Amino acid sequence: MVSKALLRLVSAVNRRRMKLLLGIALLAYVASVWGNFVNMRSIQENGELKIESKIEEMVEPLREKIRDLEKSFTQKYPPVKFLSEKDRKRILITGGAGFVGSHLTDKLMMDGHEVTVVDNFFTGRKRNVEHWIGHENFELINHDVVEPLYIEGLAKRVGARLLLASTSEVYGDPEVHPQSEDYWGHVNPIGPRACYDEGKRVAETMCYAYMKQEGVEVRVARIFNTFGPRMHMNDGRVVSNFILQALQGEPLTVYGSGSQTRAFQYVSDLVNGLVALMNSNVSSPVNLGNPEEHTILEFAQLIKNLVGSGSEIQFLSEAQDDPQKRKPDIKKAKLMLGWEPVVPLEEGLNKAIHYFRKELEYQANNQYIPKPKPARIKKGRTRHS
Repeated sequence: MVSKALLRLVSAVNRRRMKLLLGIALLAYVASVWGNFVNMRSIQENGELKIESKIEEMVEPLREKIRDLEKSFTQKYPPVKFLSEKDRKRILITGGAGFVGSHLTDKLMMDGHEVTVVDNFFTGRKRNVEHWIGHENFELINHDVVEPLYIEGLAKRVGARLLLASTSEVYGDPEVHPQSEDYWGHVNPIGPRACYDEGKRVAETMCYAYMKQEGVEVRVARIFNTFGPRMHMNDGRVVSNFILQALQGEPLTVYGSGSQTRAFQYVSDLVNGLVALMNSNVSSPVNLGNPEEHTILEFAQLIKNLVGSGSEIQFLSEAQDDPQKRKPDIKKAKLMLGWEPVVPLEEGLNKAIHYFRKELEYQANNQYIPKPKPARIKKGRTRHS
């Protein structure tokens, strides 16, 4: 009886022990499964974060492009005057992305006209007219007139008026001072400046010959020295050279004694004169310039002072055929166009200097620092033209 009771007790203890061991094993299994589940969950979450990060990297440039597109659709243009269809002109400007051309584009666009600019961007820049891109009145064509546009034929076909931007260089090194439109000039036809001087003289000749032959209306502006924002920084002209040299602390280079005289007008004055001439009935050439005359040396000193530069003035040998005197007689423009320059020289120069400072900062950020070009002694124009 005792042995049977003992066996039953042992058996009961074993069963409890087995249950306990099974319980412990079950708990261990559950703990193991839970641990694996937590680890897998953590890995999954980290993986999802990495995937989300990669997706974000890929999507962000697309968001930027969408924002840029939204900006282009909501671009704010300069204020444009509304013109009725009968008053609104359609105007083609060759070289319209250049220095003078882009300012003329601005003026005509803001006056409410439709403007088409043709430029190959060799010296002009898209930056000069990009604020009009997308406007319903504006069109930009990248084209080189090496492939002719035959604008004279176009003018004849549609009954348009042709405006030629000529130059004071048609007067050469003048023997008459100041220069009026009836002066025929004093030009060396085989000198280093002849290609430019004679090229403009021939352009005038061809325009007037076409006017007489085909009845196309022609306007000719003889433009004197002009300066202002959007000038090409290293075009070799006296204004851009002096400002650039003064800002960079380099010597201001004067060719000859500096006693040569020039008359400088601000670009907005010129543009107003061009528009007035284009809308006038004056078919003969018209001088557009500022009759306020300065020597090159005076001009160098003025720019140096306005910049606040410590640059020295360096005198170099005089360029061949460099005109000694240049001053426009603008009585014709005053009388027949009601035009004369109004922007004071120092005011215009301060605007040009501010523009050149900004351009130098822009160029420095793009790892390019422009240098003034030396005067072209053997061919083309010198810096004092």
